[in-house]
Amino acid sequence: MTLVARHEHWEDFTVGERFSSAGRTVTESDILTFAGLTGDFYPLHVDAEYARESPFGSRIAHGILTLALSIGQVVLTGVYGESIVALAGVDNVRATAPVRIGDTLRTAVEVLAKRESSRSEQGQVTLNYAVRNQRLESVMTFQMRLVLRRAPAPAENGAQLPTSARRHV
Repeated sequence: MTLVARHEHWEDFTVGERFSSAGRTVTESDILTFAGLTGDFYPLHVDAEYARESPFGSRIAHGILTLALSIGQVVLTGVYGESIVALAGVDNVRATAPVRIGDTLRTAVEVLAKRESSRSEQGQVTLNYAVRNQRLESVMTFQMRLVLRRAPAPAENGAQLPTSARRHV
């Protein structure tokens, strides 16, 4: 895992910056819990005999479970601090290889872009997520756009104004 600084505001993120998560092993319990939570009991995920006859040869994790785990892995690094206001979107999701019970996933993130928002107290970042298994095979890639808090604007005397007062400066 790459040690990362806690980012409290949009301004703390830099285009080109990279950070990564610790590993997390996908378990049978993860897959069954996800199936129960979502109602997605497709046999490829929950039926060992069905999956054995599939092109994959064994049960695999739901693609959306892989996406969710990778986002959670990065949140656990603490990099976002309390800067996130909202999810703006997830784009270009590609499941590039199956995730199997026992695979250990690591997620690497790169800041692709930053843009100011029409709301002066917020900004947006676009992040590229790359998920790999223990064999360093790519299993998923996607881009995520987050709305983040901006740092409070400095007052004329150099003090920090609260974010709520920012529009009135």
